[in-house]
Amino acid sequence: MSEPLLAVDRLSRSFGKLVVLAGLDLSVEAGGIHAIIGPNGAGKTTFFNLVTGALSPDSGRIRFGGSNIGHLPAYRRTAIGICRTFQNIRLFGSMTALENVLLGLHCRTRGGLLAPLLGVPFRRSPGEVAVRERAMAVLETVGLAAKAHQSAVELPYGEQRRLEIARALASAPRLLLLDEPSAGMNPQETLELEALITQVNRRGVTILLIEHKMSLVMKLSKIVTVLNFGQKIAEAAPAEIQRDPRVIEAYLGS
Repeated sequence: MSEPLLAVDRLSRSFGKLVVLAGLDLSVEAGGIHAIIGPNGAGKTTFFNLVTGALSPDSGRIRFGGSNIGHLPAYRRTAIGICRTFQNIRLFGSMTALENVLLGLHCRTRGGLLAPLLGVPFRRSPGEVAVRERAMAVLETVGLAAKAHQSAVELPYGEQRRLEIARALASAPRLLLLDEPSAGMNPQETLELEALITQVNRRGVTILLIEHKMSLVMKLSKIVTVLNFGQKIAEAAPAEIQRDPRVIEAYLGS
């Protein structure tokens, strides 16, 4: 069996006396869509924070592509191919959609951000032109190329969600972590999100998804991991998860 793209072993994290994750083992195979579900407070977002380097574990090991990455700072994890979005949108509202994506491209470019962000059009170097073309291509992927020069804050909510995904995609991730990407979306926006996630995955990006909309989870995921009180209580294909009495009890109570 091949090495999983992401593997965590006995991962634990507490905040004072509150145990948020307790010895979690979890593997994500390359090329798929893997969902993590569970009630509020189950430890899902803390897990994302540990994987991306925003937090350090109390104990346990995190491997990516077969290498231990527990010692790497967050920016190095982005550079090796781990990127995420957030439950609460974190765009630069005063910047345009294009400028937000250019920020995401920063770790894949040379020469810093000021040149592509502030360069005068007729004086742009070939490298700056190429960077902007890459950013426009990412916006095209998420259906926002026509709104490249609109301020992020002016975009409708669903488009802001897609722009945050675009900024993450600009860093060319191997593993994209989506933290409740459909939160606040209406049914039409959710359908568009489903199509986008499927498209991104088909282009070779492995997806790790936290999501509360079970219809979306069941449609997209190959494997679903269920957390409750910081522990894994079930892991299986979506159809099995729906029938698991431990999962039903965690969501609905005994």
